[in-house]
Amino acid sequence: MSVPQVAVTSERLDSEALVALVNANGDGAVVTFAGLVRDHNQGRQVQFLEYEAYEPLATRALQRIVDEAHELWPGARVAVHHRLGRLEIGEASIVIAAASAHRADAFAACRYTIERVKQIVPIWKREHFDGGDIWLEGATADPDDEAAREKAYRTACA
Repeated sequence: MSVPQVAVTSERLDSEALVALVNANGDGAVVTFAGLVRDHNQGRQVQFLEYEAYEPLATRALQRIVDEAHELWPGARVAVHHRLGRLEIGEASIVIAAASAHRADAFAACRYTIERVKQIVPIWKREHFDGGDIWLEGATADPDDEAAREKAYRTACA
């Protein structure tokens, strides 16, 4: 079965599959990022998280980010998968893999991708904690907002 470059899925995420996808050419650098469900947030003991999305729109936003990263770092290849549904402590909610001939481009493309995901991908997170639950603010930037895109670029290249 073929691994897609971008995905929004309820299936467990596979970082090794993403690494194999982006590094098919055998480049010199591969960088991965996995966002894991942590057991605490804002002074609360987290029990689990739930993620929801309008999948077609979220998938298009992820593809847009991958395309932007390719424009900025033409030699880099990026793949990103985001999980939906109930996630337990320690499970990956997002996995990003970036490959390039040079480590600087792979690091920058990976960092840019997570910064843009936080800005523009319509995925909502519900945090369940001791005593209740709360929806946490999700992506708020307009995908066409050049200032937001520039901020993500500056952060990636810092």
